[in-house]
This record gives sequence, structure tokens and C-alpha cells, in this order.
Amino acid sequence: MPKNVIAVIAFDRISPFHLAVPCVVFGDVHAGVPPFRLMVCAGEEGRLTTTAGFDVLVRHGLEALEIADAIIVPSWRDPDERPPQALLAALVAADRRGARVVGLCLGAYVLAEAGLLDGRRATTHWGFARDFARRYPQVHLDADVLYIDDGNILTSAGTAAGIDCCLHMLRQWYGAESANSVARRLPSRYAASAGRPGAVRRTTHSGNRPRLPSG
Repeated sequence: MPKNVIAVIAFDRISPFHLAVPCVVFGDVHAGVPPFRLMVCAGEEGRLTTTAGFDVLVRHGLEALEIADAIIVPSWRDPDERPPQALLAALVAADRRGARVVGLCLGAYVLAEAGLLDGRRATTHWGFARDFARRYPQVHLDADVLYIDDGNILTSAGTAAGIDCCLHMLRQWYGAESANSVARRLPSRYAASAGRPGAVRRTTHSGNRPRLPSG
């Protein structure tokens, strides 16, 4: 069933690119796609800075998560830093009422800290896979895919793979034609591949550093 209320979590020292990924998919107006109500929500109190040197003014707090159909954690600033307890509790409450909870890139750490990935398949940025697996052995980590859809929980690999994950959500709700319409406004890689279903496996080369497939 299509959903239209999307909450994106912002936090201090967030990367503008990571914040922009769900915003460009669900926040912009796209031809042929029903509009979403996107709310950027502060995951913690106080001033929110970015890694690019400017601040973000966020109008919503964690209370907005109570009405969101999907909640997206676009990344996390430091895997060694435990996210605020209030944020973790809000994500658990959202999961219990059936909302879709998404961790893009290092946002998987936030979902894991909340206990939402226990016993589930998940992925994260390839460069942190060993650390993630050591820290959360109860999670079935697959670091060789772009994203994983496990029921109401989604996780994606690093950086641009978050766009693949968001397009996957859009495709599930409104079909491939709508996802392709949005993808055509993105870099060429997504315009060519938005219609592909399911988790896409990476390939590897020397050094075992994953390389995203072309096209």
C-alpha cells in the first residue's frame, strides 16, 4: 500500500550529500509520482551543523516520527558513538507500530544499536563491514549488496547506494514507471538502472574493495 509521510533524521555534523539522498527522491516534485509529505526531523537537541560548514534549520523533532509511514536514517556521524537514546527509542516505537525503518550507509549502525536488526539480514558501507560484524554478531551482515529489504526494515551500502534503496522503495509503492521517472532526473547510472528489482550484488577486484556495477 502506498505511503506518503516520510521522516528523515538529521543530526549534528551530518553530510549534506547523505541528507540530500532521501530528500531528492521523496522531497522533490516528480512528474507522474504522487507527492510525499517529507519531514526532516532533528534526531537530537541543539544546533545541527554539517560537514560542509553550514548549519541546517530543522522544524520537526522526534515527535514527528509518530505519524511517519517510513523513517530514514541517512547515515551516522561516528560508528563508535552511540546514538541518542531518545532517537533509538523513537525508532523502536515506530517499528512496533509497523512503520518502515530505513538505515542508509552508516545509518545501519543506528538501527543495530536500537536492536532492530537482530536476527535480520542487513548491509552497510563496505569499509565498515568488519567493524559492524564484530560489533553486532546477531545481525546477518551481507556487505556485497547495494541494499537489503527485510520486511519493514531496509539497509543500504555506502553513499550512492542509498539512492538505489530509495528508488527501490518508490518502485515498491508506485511501480517501476514512477521509479524510472524519478531516476531520469538523477545521474545517468540511476536512469539506466532504476527498474531493476531486488538487492543488487556488487563485484570485487584486487584488494577486495567492492566496485559498484556500471550502468
